[in-house]
Order: sequence, then C-alpha cells, then structure tokens
Amino acid sequence: MKDIIVDDLQNTVEEFLIRHKSILDIMTKIQESSARLNRAVAKSVTECGCIKINASKQQIPPETSLKEAHKFIKSHVEGKLCENCKEVIEAELANNIFYLIALCNELDLNFYDILLQKNKELHTLGVFNMF
Repeated sequence: MKDIIVDDLQNTVEEFLIRHKSILDIMTKIQESSARLNRAVAKSVTECGCIKINASKQQIPPETSLKEAHKFIKSHVEGKLCENCKEVIEAELANNIFYLIALCNELDLNFYDILLQKNKELHTLGVFNMF
C-alpha cells in the first residue's frame, strides 16, 4: 500500500511539474525550498518562540558504546512546535519533497526504491551508516 501512495505521488509530481521542468530549475528549487525550510524552523525560534535551541557540545561518557551513545546525544531543541509553525514547516517539507521527487523523475529514478534502499542500508549498517 505504501508503495502505491509513493508511486502515485511521484506520478502526480511528473504530471504537475511544468514551469520548472529543467533539471537546473529543479536543482535550484531544491536549494530554495531547503532554505525556506531552514528559515521556517529559525522563525519558530526567533519570531514565535514555540521552540528554543539550547546547543552545547555533546557530552558522551568515555566508556559508552556506540549502541548506547544515542542515550546521551541531544537534539538541542526544547519545546514543541505550535500549530501555526508546524503547519508552515510541514508545507516547506512538502515543497522540498516535491522537488526531490521531480529530480528523481528527471533522472529516471524511483523515489520509493530509494526509500527502500536507504531503509535497508540503515538496518544493515545500523549506527555505522553515517560514518
């Protein structure tokens, strides 16, 4: 069922992407949508104040195993998004996904297959996947 939803989304993006069809447009729209997403998160902190960022060096005890390290790593985010900020950030995420799928379409890549591959990689490599 999930593959049908993702494939339907990929087909819909293909159908409705007209104005920014050039791969150059798509690549720059991904950058623009990422910047807008980052700005929306920043505004949640600086304008709304529903969340706060309290960042400092991550402190992991020296004898901690990689498997246990996640217990000590912090996101630095405090609070919870208000409904307005959540709505804005979800919209910006959706725009970013739209252009990522558009890039997949132009390069003849299947977005769902990419998701499956990444999921498999995460399960195979575990905590070592990002090293």
